[in-house]
Amino acid sequence: MTQKRHTDREYEAELGRVRDNLLRMTGRVEQMIADSVRSVLEGDIELAKRTIEEDHKVNRIELDTDDLCLLILAKRQPLGSDLRFITLAMKMVTDLERIGDLGVNIAERALALGGERPTAAFAAHLSSMADLNQAQLRDAIDSFVQRDAERAQTVWERDDAVDRVYGEVTAEVQRSIQGDMAFLERGVHILAAAKFLERIGDHITNLAELVIFLVRGKDIRHLGKLEE
Repeated sequence: MTQKRHTDREYEAELGRVRDNLLRMTGRVEQMIADSVRSVLEGDIELAKRTIEEDHKVNRIELDTDDLCLLILAKRQPLGSDLRFITLAMKMVTDLERIGDLGVNIAERALALGGERPTAAFAAHLSSMADLNQAQLRDAIDSFVQRDAERAQTVWERDDAVDRVYGEVTAEVQRSIQGDMAFLERGVHILAAAKFLERIGDHITNLAELVIFLVRGKDIRHLGKLEE
């Protein structure tokens, strides 16, 4: 028996609002990644504080989206791909909210450094990680909007790019501390910022996995490769 799909305009508008919320939330957290890292690189305390405040807006979108999704589930009882879309949207906003939290964590490291800028080498590493994350996030959300599982798969397969740079930061911090113990406190803050960027990459990978499940109905979490 073919599953019945709601086609009324109100229902389509509700689904559209969910998509719009996800896009707005993605735009905000992408900006938080850029601003939080810039606050560290430039020692910009005021930018760090503004980035931390921005998190309230991200949290508001998450709550509004959750409420809307629950309303749709209760009122419309969606089936098939619509049901998958709504339930996955609720998971996606959770990952986006956590990315925002990690942006706050990075901005807090700028505050802890007291306006002191990292060396050029560390700045290059952190900037590279932020650029990679932002590009991956854009690809993940574009794959969601376009229902493009192949594009989402490329995001998933590029997961180790940020990890490699994080490994370089870790090694460089260790060498710097061994060469000068006075660097210890500063090194800890720089390493923490890099770790938060690495975790952002993990959440972006989660988003890509959800898109693949949305389009193909295939759960690829914890798999070594995507089965055809």
